[in-house]
Amino acid sequence: MQTPFDCYVGLGSNLYQPIQQIIAALALLKTLPETTVIKNSYLYCNPPMLSVENPDPQPDYVNAAAWIQTTLTPDILLTYLQKIEIASGRQRSEKKWSSRTLDLDILLYGNLQINLPHLVIPHRGILERAFVLIPLHDCNPHLILPTGIPIKAFITPEMQQQLTRID
Repeated sequence: MQTPFDCYVGLGSNLYQPIQQIIAALALLKTLPETTVIKNSYLYCNPPMLSVENPDPQPDYVNAAAWIQTTLTPDILLTYLQKIEIASGRQRSEKKWSSRTLDLDILLYGNLQINLPHLVIPHRGILERAFVLIPLHDCNPHLILPTGIPIKAFITPEMQQQLTRID
């Protein structure tokens, strides 16, 4: 039997009842083949990231993370995550950081480092985004990033103030 990899999935939504979108996605992660959900984070509310390409106002996001163990390859896991997004009504936009019903990202996959046009692991911007780092820390406060640095070294008090925990 193949040894499973520790993987971390980021979840985000800001359309069509975002809390319910995240809760439903977390439940669907439990149905993935060759995969076990170890733990999920709290849910957090945070303002959207705006960009030059997409300066339009949009609703706040709900974000979370899930720690899973899987023997699925990164590409196959990505395919399953994209199927969950589509089932939630996700429509891809050309605009970066646009509103969405559901966004599922592979944040970390063991200590792998992948840089392909369709898949980058560790996920881009992971160290600068409170809505990624704090949920990751919830899942595993002892997490060591592929760089060998503990995740808690990147979390600042300012980051913690950017998020509102949903209880």
